[in-house]
Amino acid sequence: MDISLFDYDLPDHLIAQEPSADRSDSRLMVIDRKNETIAHRQFTDIGDFLQSGDLLVVNNTRVFKARLFGQRASGGRVEVFLLRRQNAESWRALIRPARRIHDGEELQLVSGERLTVHTSLGDGAFVISCPDATIEDLAEQHGHVPLPQYIDRPDSERDVERYQTIFARPEKSGAVAAPTAGFHFTRDLTEELRKRGISIAEVTLHVGPGTWKPITATNVADHTVDPEYAELSAATAARIREARQGGGRIVAVGTTSVRTLEAAAVGRDDSPLPFTGDVDLYIQPGHMWRWVDALVTNFHLPRSSLLVLVSSFASRELILRAYTEAVAEGYRFYSYGDASLII
Repeated sequence: MDISLFDYDLPDHLIAQEPSADRSDSRLMVIDRKNETIAHRQFTDIGDFLQSGDLLVVNNTRVFKARLFGQRASGGRVEVFLLRRQNAESWRALIRPARRIHDGEELQLVSGERLTVHTSLGDGAFVISCPDATIEDLAEQHGHVPLPQYIDRPDSERDVERYQTIFARPEKSGAVAAPTAGFHFTRDLTEELRKRGISIAEVTLHVGPGTWKPITATNVADHTVDPEYAELSAATAARIREARQGGGRIVAVGTTSVRTLEAAAVGRDDSPLPFTGDVDLYIQPGHMWRWVDALVTNFHLPRSSLLVLVSSFASRELILRAYTEAVAEGYRFYSYGDASLII
């Protein structure tokens, strides 16, 4: 399929630059695949489209303050975007601008600490270490919230709390982008859903910067997605089996939960096998869906692997019709934007 088939027009003013006043203020577009209908509701109405026995699967990853700022010995400013731990002493990071950065170079952060650049990994990525402190401490004390590039402002104190879901666990820190479909849930809403017999299970996928990577290939099938660390526990696998056996649906909250679930192998009892490791599953039209029956997700960038994913779950024509209607209705798009429920 040609990537131009996954394009749409979006006015800049519909790209959400700030989170809503309250998490529960988000709108909800309900896309019915069977009847090919579209409805407009508030996110707090999501329970009206779920039923007792359904299982919501959420991503419990936590975003860390991945952006650090400093300068080279020449005085040139640099941004260091932390990616993931390489080993006990070093991390992988993107350095911008990467031109002329060389092995052994030292960078001085705004906070005063030094970073040593080691091996170049290509495409602006390097292995780095810090002789003055642990990278984790630097990120926690001096890092900035890694807002996506389409949010055209510096991060703020409000982002520290709002660019996390309520499901994020401190011990699951490791994402450099948030699983944004989870933004819309509040503790009151999840309690209300539980009272309706709708339960919640957790997976982990540490979202990487590849989530914003556009498809540059002409043919959609020629694209690849970057690997991201994921965990699906035995407890969650058992919850999925129990929900399915009881007639409930598996409702993935976000494309990261989708990719974690769909990457799981099938056990002898037709339930997903637990696993820990990198996931590079690229879901595109023709994918044989196994574990996901409904999907909560935000609105995605044109020509992106995530738009291709949701077009695989529903039809491309229905999804693009829904996006056109979302634009006409003034929905807010992308990370801090509104949500959709595809059933």
